[in-house]
Amino acid sequence: MNFGVIVFPGSNCDHDCVHVISGVLGQKATPVWHKETSLTGLDAIILPGGFSYGDYLER
Repeated sequence: MNFGVIVFPGSNCDHDCVHVISGVLGQKATPVWHKETSLTGLDAIILPGGFSYGDYLER
């Protein structure tokens, strides 16, 4: 199985996700930049959390 891990400015734990998928689960993990337009060849997508818009809630 080939996992894609979405990477965007401010993302958190994207490298950790790649490590766990490849190192622990033994599956292929590919970092995918957030502006990528094709997900061809990927079986699953992981969207890790982050702080790209700040660490607060909007009203």
